[in-house]
Amino acid sequence: MRANEAFSLLSCEDADTEEPVRILLVEDQPKLARAVSRGLEREGYAVDVAGRGDEALFQARVYEYDAVVLDVLLPGGNGFEVCQTLRDEGCWSPILMLTARDRVDDRIRGLDAGADDYLVKPFAFGELLARLRALVRRTPAERPAVLEVGDLVIDPATRAVTRADRSVELTAREFAVLEFLARRVGDVVTRT
Repeated sequence: MRANEAFSLLSCEDADTEEPVRILLVEDQPKLARAVSRGLEREGYAVDVAGRGDEALFQARVYEYDAVVLDVLLPGGNGFEVCQTLRDEGCWSPILMLTARDRVDDRIRGLDAGADDYLVKPFAFGELLARLRALVRRTPAERPAVLEVGDLVIDPATRAVTRADRSVELTAREFAVLEFLARRVGDVVTRT
């Protein structure tokens, strides 16, 4: 093995393995969704796209997102309803409303529904990026309570899980499923 190959292997092993910021983009206009998604991915974000309000709720219930970019005028539930439902269900991911609805009362309604920020279309992509960076680096104002089910303790804020005082290592998806079930103890839930 040559020296530069060894260095290359060493660099890969020592590389930062931090996961990219995961964004849920909720936009029903396919062209705009593709353009914004591509732009965010070029900036290093991992992006999931939903084109309907009900689809956005499903994805936010299954996966954990670092931020949600949410349109207001959507089929399957408008953005105000989606935002309010996410907050009611304990989703504390920062939400940025991105919409053509530019009236002051619309902005107030969005913020009162639980949005952290509101950006009106048309928008400058650089401003969207700056607002997302600001939202992602903020500590959430409200932290969800620690969940306890028997000897199982789940801390959604730190993503720590212990059982019988022993730490349990879980993937992000495993943690999301466990938290979902713990919040619905005694309820029958679908496999989905």
